[in-house]
Amino acid sequence: MGVISKDKKKITLYYNSENSIGQQTYAYVEAADESILAIDISKTKVTGTQWAEIAHSMKEPVGSLVNQDHPDFKEKYGEEKVNLDEHDWLRILEKSPSTLAFPVVIKGDRFIPIQNPSDFVKFMDVDSAGIEKPYK
Repeated sequence: MGVISKDKKKITLYYNSENSIGQQTYAYVEAADESILAIDISKTKVTGTQWAEIAHSMKEPVGSLVNQDHPDFKEKYGEEKVNLDEHDWLRILEKSPSTLAFPVVIKGDRFIPIQNPSDFVKFMDVDSAGIEKPYK
């Protein structure tokens, strides 16, 4: 059993309000006509266990959550791409959450990486595709 709540009637957003993609994604999510839980990682500590669950639920390695081009990452690890183990990637996300590569939207069992804020709109269109419209 995971530590992240997976409610089909609520959207959970992990994002960084200190970057434009995070800010724009938050605006899209907030405009959705759904209950939301927005977790701003610049203000709220996210545990390694949560990061691991997010990565594994997206079927991605934990390292894919880290933006190796971020200035905070380059300052510590240099210009070259690095290959670290899962524990090291988790420590980076815990200690330097600003290096998160992209916001993540969770709804039910779906964990969606948001590379571009408009990805959220596509996600919502797919999510509501089976709902009958009350108008014609």
